[in-house]
Amino acid sequence: MLNTGSRIFKIRYFAGTLSDQPLIKKIFDFGLLRRIFRYAKPYRRRFVMSVVLAIVLAVLSPVRPLLINYTIHDVIQQGGERSIVIELLLQITILQVVFLLIETALRFYFTFITAWLGQTVVRDMRVQVYQKILRLNLRQFDKTPIGTLTTRTINDIESINDIFSEGLIPIIADLLSIIAILIAMFWTNWQLTLVCLIPFPLMIIATYYFKESVNKSFIRVRNAVAALNAFVQEHITGMQVIQSFTAGEREYRRFTAINRDHRNANIRAIFAYSVFFPIVEIVLAFSMGLLVWFAARQAYSLPTDEAARISGHIVSFILMLNLLFRPLRVIADKFNVLQMGMVASERVFKVLDNEDVMADTAGVPGLQTVNREPSTVNHQAASIEFDQVSFAYTEGVPVLKNISFAVAPGETLAIVGHTGSGKTSIISLLNRLYAIQEGTIRLDGIPIENYSLADLRRQIGVVLQDVFLFSGSIMDNVTLRDPAIERAQVEEAAKLIGMHEFIEQLPGGYDYNVMERGATLSLGQRQLLSFIRALLFNPRVLILDEATSSVDTASEQLIQHAIDTLIAGRSSIVIAHRLSTIRKAHRIMVLDKGEIREIGTHEELLAKGGLYAGLYHMQFEKKVMGSET
Repeated sequence: MLNTGSRIFKIRYFAGTLSDQPLIKKIFDFGLLRRIFRYAKPYRRRFVMSVVLAIVLAVLSPVRPLLINYTIHDVIQQGGERSIVIELLLQITILQVVFLLIETALRFYFTFITAWLGQTVVRDMRVQVYQKILRLNLRQFDKTPIGTLTTRTINDIESINDIFSEGLIPIIADLLSIIAILIAMFWTNWQLTLVCLIPFPLMIIATYYFKESVNKSFIRVRNAVAALNAFVQEHITGMQVIQSFTAGEREYRRFTAINRDHRNANIRAIFAYSVFFPIVEIVLAFSMGLLVWFAARQAYSLPTDEAARISGHIVSFILMLNLLFRPLRVIADKFNVLQMGMVASERVFKVLDNEDVMADTAGVPGLQTVNREPSTVNHQAASIEFDQVSFAYTEGVPVLKNISFAVAPGETLAIVGHTGSGKTSIISLLNRLYAIQEGTIRLDGIPIENYSLADLRRQIGVVLQDVFLFSGSIMDNVTLRDPAIERAQVEEAAKLIGMHEFIEQLPGGYDYNVMERGATLSLGQRQLLSFIRALLFNPRVLILDEATSSVDTASEQLIQHAIDTLIAGRSSIVIAHRLSTIRKAHRIMVLDKGEIREIGTHEELLAKGGLYAGLYHMQFEKKVMGSET
């Protein structure tokens, strides 16, 4: 009998991968199936082989029962010389063993080849989905939860594997096997076959209700898993807040309630399996009972030879009924697995069909596309120009309005303004993380759309306020696993930034594991590592986005030294809340509600007494009050 526990686990696994929207039955969406099987086209030989094996296994399935029928009726009961009968029995036994070995080998290869095909298709699809995610416009990540894209790339695609290994091809194999056995039964004795099939309407009804019940249970389990995952992920992330405000007991009670709902949903699914499989066994037993009753009744009313033939039919029919019920036990379950795979594939294809990607080279009429290898890039400072640039994340809600400014090669422009004024949007547009709606941005006088994305971003180094470090060594994080960067270069960059001695003191030095998001380092240390990363890639343009806004005074001094080291010989755009850190900028631009209000040097803007002067004096007064306190 099928392992119920493993099947429930599979339901639970798939349930966590699907959205909370109602399931749409896609079992016979042939357009979707064709698209899925298109990924098997490079492996068509193995796909064809799996279909051929399904047919061969179906043909072989009734062979052994028919041989047993022949053995009992034509060899044993017909009698003959003892030596001849023994020889025939030995030959048939050897033939049975040969057929059994052949069928076992073919079934093994069929199972392996369908699983291989599914895993290979999954591998190809996962690579394609990840490539698509890498090219998606950044606004897709603004409105799509990271967990959703993770689910698409991993769990949803994994469920597509079961369309091959447990879904369509195995279903076809089971149906062909059922047909082959029924044909053999009718050919052997059509009357006994009809008698055996009397309980089958009950089997069909039970299968239908089982399938529908498991589907409903699957939806409940899916929602329960989604709620449980969301709760656990959110509360582990916010554990510091929970412990600081002694909210552990309250959150524990909430978790207990959600976990109880999850348990109850799974029990409903288990109940469906617990009812269905005994019904299958009862129907099988009922069919065998009818078989024996009808055959025995016939045997009493028939001549001896005919009665002997019926006894052979009884044995072979018992075997064929078992072979018939074996696929019937699992075929409804396989339909559910197929449906899960179809729903998951539909969601994966939504990612693949997403056309909101940043075009690598859009091309502007009249200008030649720029695409240079790293070795050919001139690492002298570049010029930057924004010409009447307007931009909105959401249509109708502009974030930048007619922004125009220029940064000469080697010049440092500081951008200040209140939160939401559009500072970060400017640097995101320069790096082509978003596409502008109006205007032109030029690098060295060439519109940035005419650079390949790789060439453009190679020339721009970005140091963000929220530094992201990957789980791994310091070496991997600052080089981003670029094999062209040697350890000596990393150590030299660390010395320039002032971090070499600190790194050497860590266990393992440059091989020290910073853990997820750099959890083992302070904010200032993570910030300094990001400066080493930027220095190693030697950009022509440097962007600093509020790099000192969340660090202490001692770290700020180290970071200011690192900034001076990085800025030297580069064109720079610096965004800072602490106005004291941008006095050295050649010019300062003040943004307010997406528009340029003022632009000039520190002294010029103070003398003007405008928005910048107000911001500066406000910060200066806060600093004085803080020092007095």
